[in-house]
Amino acid sequence: MPSLATYTTPLTAKTAAHLLRRATFGPTQTEITSFTGLTATQAVQLLIANANYSPAPPVDLDENQPTAGQTYLDKPFNHNRNFDFGHYLSCWWLGLMASQTAPLSLLDKLTLFWQNHFVTTRSTVGDYRFLNQYLLLLRNNALGNFQNLVVQVTKDPAMLRYLNGNENIVGHPNENYARELQELFTVGVFDFAGNKNYTEDDVKAAAKVLTGWEYTNYEVDNSTSFTTLFNLTNHDTTNKTFSASYNNTVIVGRSTNPSPTVTAGDAELSDLVTMLLSHPASARFICRKLYRWYVNPNVTQTIEDDVIIPLAQLFVTNNFAIQPVIEKLLTSQVFFDTANIGALVKSPVDLAVGSMRLFNQPVPALPTHYVGFRNYTDFMFYRMQDMLMPLLDQPSVFGYEPYYDTGYTRIWINTTTIGYRYEYTDAYVLRYLQVEPTYLMGIDVLAWATSLQPNFADVAGTPAISCADVQAGFSKNLFAIDLLQTQIDFLIDTIMMQGLPRTSWTFQWNAYRTNPNDGGARYEVRSRLENLMKYMLRMAEYHIC
Repeated sequence: MPSLATYTTPLTAKTAAHLLRRATFGPTQTEITSFTGLTATQAVQLLIANANYSPAPPVDLDENQPTAGQTYLDKPFNHNRNFDFGHYLSCWWLGLMASQTAPLSLLDKLTLFWQNHFVTTRSTVGDYRFLNQYLLLLRNNALGNFQNLVVQVTKDPAMLRYLNGNENIVGHPNENYARELQELFTVGVFDFAGNKNYTEDDVKAAAKVLTGWEYTNYEVDNSTSFTTLFNLTNHDTTNKTFSASYNNTVIVGRSTNPSPTVTAGDAELSDLVTMLLSHPASARFICRKLYRWYVNPNVTQTIEDDVIIPLAQLFVTNNFAIQPVIEKLLTSQVFFDTANIGALVKSPVDLAVGSMRLFNQPVPALPTHYVGFRNYTDFMFYRMQDMLMPLLDQPSVFGYEPYYDTGYTRIWINTTTIGYRYEYTDAYVLRYLQVEPTYLMGIDVLAWATSLQPNFADVAGTPAISCADVQAGFSKNLFAIDLLQTQIDFLIDTIMMQGLPRTSWTFQWNAYRTNPNDGGARYEVRSRLENLMKYMLRMAEYHIC
């Protein structure tokens, strides 16, 4: 039975691609080759070591502004540009995800996991500075200590804004964050057996613990800073008693700040988070979500017993350090089990960013190529939005529906989104997006086929590549699961050749080789190649490769 035991077989192209597609937003062909032959442990360590925690900051992407190409987070708040600068933050993050010049890292895929776990959204938070600080908090601590991360998230201005923590004061409690802290961020409503993990009184008690936090300078024009403050006068200083779910823990109310650097709010928050993570369900809840994110959305009783429980024990033993859990999961036998390869439907970000990377569509460099960068990232952003994954703007505090609701990642595909997914991948074949004057996004199928042909100009002396050669070349590392021969035959005979005998391809291809500038020959060959590529891309949309 697959388990958390280390997968020791050297990575093949197929297993390397599987790891890189799950741990990142998708590899280039070169990266798949470079990871082939490594052990899983070596590969994961490399993906961790490659993390860049100091990327260049976002810049203004509007060529009509005098600040175009300049950073804006280091300048006073500009309410008139609030929407634009918030959007450019999303573009900046997409640029990091799609980069093909930085070493391949798992950091941003894991950051997206945490951003979808500790949800805050651009539309609700508003202030672009709050959202930027929040994203960097998650990114910089993605592999750090979960207990510390929960504490920092709780009093971060973006979260205080999103879940009304700033409105939670003594005598007038707001229970929003206290509820989500337990339901979604730490304990979970139910354990795996369906038992309730906490009570409504626990929510009320936690809300009292969390009273008194507020933020400054929200959307204040020309303000140059903002921060979180603890206001002791708004804090409930009484003792807070919790239920038997938490062993009847009492968090002692503080009426004074313990020290100049530790407020009463900090002290009680520390006690609260320690109590929450001491609940036996908490570590399992987080590990279960990581398993569903990286491996398979279906957690059976066997998986719970053989994978989730020991992974949670590792989490607790390491004092809630995240990195050991990620290392163990991504190097495990269960991760590489054949049943888990192709078990997830591609999310829109995996589809969008992964396609850019697999087909070597480079990200225009900032700050000089800011218009091209905007064209490139807007193309991904708005199509992801159409496919129900607006970046940094989840529809609810639960996150994106396919990561929590019944059906899981299959929900990404419905009668509406399938059309948008087709349109997205068709764009790589139709090549209509002019990123920059000399940069047309998409796949040059003629150039690709030509690269597969030995001695292209030597028509008489070198046999033409066959239909099968073209199909095999175009599908390299494209599919998670090997195609059946019947599927391959369908692609060649029905899609590419449209019922004509395969031998006619040789005549058409050699006619093109003889005179590449002949419009008729060029059109005939290109249309067949485009049909093939377009259909294969549509087939590949259904699984995470």
